[in-house]
Amino acid sequence: MYSERVHVMDHPLVAHKLSIIRDKNTSVKDFRELVSEIGMLITYEATRDLPLTTMEVETPICKATVPTLAGKKFAVVPILRAGLGLVDGVLRMVPSARVGHIGMYRDEETLQPHVYFCKMPKDIADRDIIIVDPMLATGGSAAAAISEMKSRGCKNIKLMVLLAAPEGIEKLVKEHPDVDIYCGAVDDHLNEHGYIVPGLGDAGDRIFGTK
Repeated sequence: MYSERVHVMDHPLVAHKLSIIRDKNTSVKDFRELVSEIGMLITYEATRDLPLTTMEVETPICKATVPTLAGKKFAVVPILRAGLGLVDGVLRMVPSARVGHIGMYRDEETLQPHVYFCKMPKDIADRDIIIVDPMLATGGSAAAAISEMKSRGCKNIKLMVLLAAPEGIEKLVKEHPDVDIYCGAVDDHLNEHGYIVPGLGDAGDRIFGTK
């Protein structure tokens, strides 16, 4: 159905937790915690291709050669502000990751996204990147964020979202065919206001309690 670059989670825990955060009556506290938990579960899949090397340890029984991460540099980049809700889940899985931040605003006339803030680790071009944002709706912000990271020399970029709309996936696959997309679920469509249907509303408002 989609490009081989699109990875939709097929896991009961992800499906269950997504169902809870879709509920408009879910509290801010529970919503925030579940977003982080789902982020952690999707990170598990998104890091499946991290390279391994070996090290020697001494177990209570004997010495053994065991696998360990090869030390490849890794960074998580949330799109402000809603993307902040996913950072903790990623860092719980990859505690040594660096964190960059990218802020976007939409031009009211052209509706095109623009970068207003971008603060990255100095060696960002040498790192594997996961850009995080709860929703992939029109795909405009995600595409612009990916372009910004590419302009800084980043080559291995992934996008991680809770929910995606077919329209957003189509835009990203077309504009950035080299970027893998990891999402908890793909919903039906966008409504006339650009919201994902059935979706979960405005993720930023629900994470930070500003609705």
